[in-house]
Amino acid sequence: MIVWVLQFLMGLLVANMGEWVIHRYLLHGWGQNPDSFWAYHLYEHHAVARQFDMLDRGYQQWPETWNSQAKECLVLVGILFLNLPFFWWLNGYACAIYFSVFTYYVLHRQAHCQHDWAKNHLPWHYRHHLMNDNANWCITHPLFDYLMKTYSR
Repeated sequence: MIVWVLQFLMGLLVANMGEWVIHRYLLHGWGQNPDSFWAYHLYEHHAVARQFDMLDRGYQQWPETWNSQAKECLVLVGILFLNLPFFWWLNGYACAIYFSVFTYYVLHRQAHCQHDWAKNHLPWHYRHHLMNDNANWCITHPLFDYLMKTYSR
């Protein structure tokens, strides 16, 4: 049981680090190239969220078009698929990754459906979109922003 708990905690840590790395280097790094797959994040999602005070209509319903939410879902499913083998030998770790991906999606979607909810429950993500998009890379919890010194008030 203790091994499973340690694996789960390690999975939570890896998931938070993954949020930071993916957001910082793929979505905001490679995403600066308008021809990149990752460009949806800056040129669609950030542009809409800034224009409509954090709200992104693409998140108010299940993706029916090839919008930023649909692309984000594809990436999240890819992460789940890549971590599927861990269920056979690091079950606690895999459970944490799956839990984190689900939590990420629910919180990120909620943040872009309800402005006040985002401001009160994910203030670091709210600030990332509306004040400083070069900081606060984590969505679910700012742990790696603290560790990497990219947390900004």
